[in-house]
Amino acid sequence: MKSFYAALIIGALLCPSVASAAGDNTTRRERNFIVDGNKLYRQERYADAEVAYRKALEIDAMNEIAQFNLAAALLRQGTATGENEKQASQILGKLATDAEDMSIAERAYYNLGNISFNGQDYAKSIEMYKNALRRNPDNDKARENLRLAQKRLEEQQNQDQNQDQNKDQNQDQNKDQNQDQNKDQNKDQNQDQNKDQNQDQNQDQQQQQQQPQDQQQQPQQRQSGISKENAEKILKAMENEENATRQRVNAERNKSGAPSRRQVTNPW
Repeated sequence: MKSFYAALIIGALLCPSVASAAGDNTTRRERNFIVDGNKLYRQERYADAEVAYRKALEIDAMNEIAQFNLAAALLRQGTATGENEKQASQILGKLATDAEDMSIAERAYYNLGNISFNGQDYAKSIEMYKNALRRNPDNDKARENLRLAQKRLEEQQNQDQNQDQNKDQNQDQNKDQNQDQNKDQNKDQNQDQNKDQNQDQNQDQQQQQQQPQDQQQQPQQRQSGISKENAEKILKAMENEENATRQRVNAERNKSGAPSRRQVTNPW
């Protein structure tokens, strides 16, 4: 917004009311430095103009025109670090509140509004433009810039609001996604647990089903064993076989002349 600075600075440098008001309080040498500075400024030799204005201030540090023009030269130069703008803002801030000449105070507020506008601090620039208009309601440039600053502030607020809404929406989406992920994880865990439980239950049921089958086989095995009648027949056959064997042994002993065993009589 250098065009703001240009329109304002030239007006201040050439304004007859400002020059005449300061005429009685300045020496010829001061005026010469200011005039030289103005020529250099128009030639866009802003650093040289700064030197000339500072020389005028060495003679009279309270010279309001030299102070204002020095701030203008600093703003025109600009630096990457913003040091020139910082110095200019300090000078203009002091002039806005302390300047005896109302015209200089008006222009100081106007330039402070431009500085804030360029820094996208639209709320502050609106305040500065309003102060300039309070001191000079006919300042059309201040009125025009005020409307523009108000529009920019509204756009800025809408943009910030949209960013906040997008941020909230993103947070809600992330929250929903996290909830869905947690639900899926819990679902998978429940499915795994249910699967394991079902497997364990099936194994238990299979074991329970196998146990009665084993128990049912035991009576079958008992039923397939020797019955009472068969056992008696087997015992009878074994007794008969033993009797036959005994008879054969006795017969062989009789043939060989071996004495047969006698029963012992009962004692008297």
